[in-house]
Amino acid sequence: MKIIGIGSYLPTQRRSSEHLDAAYDLPSGTVFGMTGVRSRSFCGADENQVTMGVAAAQAALADANCGAGDIDLVIGASAVPYQPIPATAPAYQAGLGIADGAAFAFDVNATCLSFLTALEVCAGLLARGSCRRALVIASEVASRALPWETHPEIAGLFGDGAAAVVIEQGEATFCSRFRTYPSGYDICEIGAGGTRFDFRTQTEAFAAHSLFHMDGKALFRLTSKTFVPFLDHLLHAAGWERSQVDLVIPHQASPMALRHLIRQCGFGSDIVVDISAEVGNQIAASIPYALAHARDRLKPGSRVLMLGTSAGVSLGGVAVTV
Repeated sequence: MKIIGIGSYLPTQRRSSEHLDAAYDLPSGTVFGMTGVRSRSFCGADENQVTMGVAAAQAALADANCGAGDIDLVIGASAVPYQPIPATAPAYQAGLGIADGAAFAFDVNATCLSFLTALEVCAGLLARGSCRRALVIASEVASRALPWETHPEIAGLFGDGAAAVVIEQGEATFCSRFRTYPSGYDICEIGAGGTRFDFRTQTEAFAAHSLFHMDGKALFRLTSKTFVPFLDHLLHAAGWERSQVDLVIPHQASPMALRHLIRQCGFGSDIVVDISAEVGNQIAASIPYALAHARDRLKPGSRVLMLGTSAGVSLGGVAVTV
C-alpha cells in the first residue's frame, strides 16, 4: 500500500478561545487556560460534513495527479456520520462526481482511530486486488453536541476539519497494530442517537445523553498504563527503532496529551507534529489533517508513525513509508 495524495480542508470561520469565553459568559482566559487550544475552526452556514470531505478529497486527488474517475473505492472514516443511515461515503462519491456503479463506498467507524482503521481495510482490499485505487476521507463537525454549560474544559478542545488520502498498491512498508480495552467503554461517549435510547418513549434519557461526555482522568490513566508497551510491539513488528522514525503523526487529542506522549514514548519533540493548539481536536480527522499539515516534511522513503487512541477504549498505530 502506498499513499500517493494527501489533502485537507479547514473551515474559514475561526473561533479563538477568547471569543468562546465571551460567547459562554466565562472569565477571560478560561478556555485557553483549561485546554491549551488557542483557536479552532467551525463550520459556517454554507458548509457541512460532506462539503468539507469533498473539498479535502479534491485536494488529495490533485496532489495525486489523478481524477475522481480513477477511484474505485471510497471509505468514509469519521467518528460521527452525516446521518445514521445511509453511510456518509456514498454522499462523498456523489459530491465528487464518481458515477453510479463506478466505485464501492462505505464507512468505517473506530471513533478517533477511524482513519487508521480505514488504512488497514484498504491495505487488505488492495492486496486482494478488490480495488485499484482508494480514497479515504475523514471529515468531522466536532463543534456539535459539546457540553459547554457543564464542561467547558472538554468542549473547548474541539474543532472542525477534514482530510483525505489517495491510496494505491505500491512498494512501501505498512505495519499496523490495534488493541481495545472495553473496561473503558463508558469513558468517552455520546449515548443517544443509536438504539440505546428510544426517542419516543425515553425522551428525557435521550436528551440527557445527547451531549459528548468524557472522563479525561480515567482515559489518561488507562492510556498511560498501556500505550508504551503497545508502541513497543508496533515498532518491533515494523522492524524500526525509535531513532529511525522520521515523523510521528499523533491524534491531536489536546496539547497536554501530546506533551505527555512525547515524554512517555521517548520521541524528540522536533519529529512530533503538534498543531493541536491551532486547530483543536478534530476527532477522526486529526491524524490525516496533521499528516496533510506535514506534507512538505515528507520525503521519499520517510518512515512515518501514525498513533492514536479512541473511545472504546482502543489504541492504534500504523508504521508506513511514504
